[in-house]
Amino acid sequence: MGHSLEHKEFASNLLKQLATATFVLDRDGRVMIWNHSCERLTGVPASELVGTRDHWKAFYSKKRMCLADVIIQGRTDELTNLYPVHAQPSIHDAVHAQPSIHGNGYKAENWCVMPRIGTRLYLTVDAAPIYDEQGTLIAIVQSMRDNTEYKNAQSRLEELSVTDELTGLHNRRFFNEHLNTEWARGIRSQEPLSLILLDIDYFKQYNDTLGHVAGDKCLQSIAGVLQRSLLRSSDMATRYGGEEFCLLLPNTTMDNALIVAQRIRSTMARLDIRHKTSSVSNAVTLSDGIACLKPSLQDCPTRLVALADEALYEAKALGRNQSVKGLLGVEL
Repeated sequence: MGHSLEHKEFASNLLKQLATATFVLDRDGRVMIWNHSCERLTGVPASELVGTRDHWKAFYSKKRMCLADVIIQGRTDELTNLYPVHAQPSIHDAVHAQPSIHGNGYKAENWCVMPRIGTRLYLTVDAAPIYDEQGTLIAIVQSMRDNTEYKNAQSRLEELSVTDELTGLHNRRFFNEHLNTEWARGIRSQEPLSLILLDIDYFKQYNDTLGHVAGDKCLQSIAGVLQRSLLRSSDMATRYGGEEFCLLLPNTTMDNALIVAQRIRSTMARLDIRHKTSSVSNAVTLSDGIACLKPSLQDCPTRLVALADEALYEAKALGRNQSVKGLLGVEL
């Protein structure tokens, strides 16, 4: 019996000194241990929490279950709503004398706005049950690691992979993915989807005359015009390639898409970027083709791009510096 108490005291002291933030709940959900690393991570001292069920206050401003609570209460079916990323088993699966009553832990990740320290952290959490020799649940151990720096770096890399470095607009890779998403949404909502393809008139001559530095500034200026022309969060501007851009406009008719194109043309005229080697104007102008379709399972999103491209080709053939509506979808 004496050895058993010594072992429990040793385990308790070990948990308190761990470099990993860790707390332990008894089977009633009350805090048994809140170690020093947990105090540093959350800014909440153990003296405030030991013996209470208030551990959630260290991580959230409103009461909600922590991962350890989910296991204690047997509410693992709610994990999807609580944590966007979660899995079983955890690397800290409980090991005890009777495999037939083995209990797995869980691993989860979540953003937490730590109320006491006022900082938003991305925590990776492991929680696992502890059983006695008879297989009775006696406690839950939850450990946490601060992965905020890693998560932010990952987000920056993901953003770079879908962003055009020069203009800051989305790139073609992201456009292709987003087009498929909006097409599927349009099938469900039965709302029209419009696309405007835009090309800078005589941009090669602009570059050859003024140089690539001026050309880059011109591209950035036009990207700003396109971004400011979008009035809804669902609208998207993309650098499609070289001097070509596109606007994807969900739930937008052909006529409304034409209004957007005309607004862009008016803004470009006011911007008045000098272009002495253009054959249509003394300032930089745009040609654009507009297409509109009502998404359906019998059609495909690439046809929307093809129709806009055909209309853009016609705009150039007609003398540039103009908008041309595609032949299909005009009635939408």
